[in-house]
Amino acid sequence: MLKATQIYKAYPTGNGQIDVLQGVDFEVQKGEIVAVMGPSGVGKSTLLHILGGLDVPSSGQVCIDGVDILALSDADRAHFRNQHVGFVFQFHHLLGDFTALENVMMPLLIAGVSQREAREPAQALLAAVGLSTRVDHLPAELSGGEAQRVAVARALVAHPKVVLADEPSGNLDAARSAELHALIWDLARLRGQTFVIATHDVELSKRADRVVRMADGGIVA
Repeated sequence: MLKATQIYKAYPTGNGQIDVLQGVDFEVQKGEIVAVMGPSGVGKSTLLHILGGLDVPSSGQVCIDGVDILALSDADRAHFRNQHVGFVFQFHHLLGDFTALENVMMPLLIAGVSQREAREPAQALLAAVGLSTRVDHLPAELSGGEAQRVAVARALVAHPKVVLADEPSGNLDAARSAELHALIWDLARLRGQTFVIATHDVELSKRADRVVRMADGGIVA
């Protein structure tokens, strides 16, 4: 489902450059849940952004379900990303002026689906994450855990080929983290969803099908 080959990423500085990723090779099978672990600053977030087409590497190739996303134009890559990649970030990044339901509908609306057609799957996912009574609430009216559940629903609503989650529970306490982890796993298994999750959370990683460890800009185990 996802294959990255020889991914390099360097950022220029006043004294040369910082090499963040140095020849990363990475594969994920359809329906697999993979946890990516490693200390802060090792390049986990950078890798996820490149895998999802939010950033481009200095060199390398990324294919999602056989499509070389780096060969696409910026506009085509954005269109592909909206249709086939879901994102969950440490901070939910919900749109503050829109309700929970409208936030979940947003990927479908951007893809050209009518409001009437987008409403039903968005409501169904909010019910699946236990928020059927919060659909009309703004993000500021939700708890941190509730907002993250809305973000998970938003990531899944367009039936993406792969979901990339960057420290999804990093801003939550232990109890809310455990709830979010259970929710992600239940939804992933129910929908046959492919997940790549960057995390420091050992308990979350224990539930993954596979754990990939990063250090010094590469995969070490």
